[in-house]
Amino acid sequence: MGVLQRFERRIETFINGAFARAFKSEVEPVEIAAALQRETDDKAQIVSRTHTMTPNEFVVELSKRDNERLSPYSEPLAAELADMVREHAEAQRYTPVGPIRVAFELHDDLDTGMFRVRSTVRPASGTAAAGSARPAPAPRPQPAPPAYAPPAPPAAYAPPAAPRATPAQPAQPPRPAAPAAYLEVGTARFPLDRPVTVLGRGTEVDVRIDDPGVSRRHAQVQVAGGRARLVDLGSTNGTLMHGQRVRDVDLHDGDELVLGRTTVVFRLAGAPAQGRADDGWADGGRDDGGRDDVIPGLR
Repeated sequence: MGVLQRFERRIETFINGAFARAFKSEVEPVEIAAALQRETDDKAQIVSRTHTMTPNEFVVELSKRDNERLSPYSEPLAAELADMVREHAEAQRYTPVGPIRVAFELHDDLDTGMFRVRSTVRPASGTAAAGSARPAPAPRPQPAPPAYAPPAPPAAYAPPAAPRATPAQPAQPPRPAAPAAYLEVGTARFPLDRPVTVLGRGTEVDVRIDDPGVSRRHAQVQVAGGRARLVDLGSTNGTLMHGQRVRDVDLHDGDELVLGRTTVVFRLAGAPAQGRADDGWADGGRDDGGRDDVIPGLR
């Protein structure tokens, strides 16, 4: 059961039937809960791959009529909404900067049934109090690559020294290195420099896509033995390639993948415009909807 569903169950324990009937055309608590959840997601700030901070104080601006109607229930309703925001933050692995609080305010410029939500960041008092016996050491800087930085240019190819030609064994020209693979998301590039690269909306993935139609762990790209392959990780909305839903499929330069409403393009740096026989990547078959021939050794 989701956070909003649990909130609706809990709110029934302290809202009687007369109060419930009053919510026919005015603002409903579940609408406020959904808006608080969206505000938490919109204001989330990614600090690192495993740490995302969010605001902790929320104000719900109400019209005069809605404020008068909700004022007798403001304290228990605000407590339930704060618990809902806290549960949503835990489910998304967010870290609020302090205790979560929800309050209501009257705003005369709003009509009945309309409301606004604003949020602020207010750390808990005493978290960084002055005059402590020993000051906390300054955090050691941790270098990290930017989230949407283009990949570093590949090092210049230096062919190995050709063997000394003899009549028995003539010298062979060196085979060029296989082109580097990467993903394009809009104007950003993400190099596929590891065996498995996970794509999704969660904070623990390798390529984070901020799209509500993308699952937290949506799909992964496997690279091994001169092959690149996409594997859908059981996502809710699935993965499309050239308009067809795929489960696992070999990738070639220029293949377009659609995750939610986001287009991801697979690229090979320096791949020829026509043909792939000599580009160092296997020309595997397309997905047939039922096979399980992902790259050996990678799952």
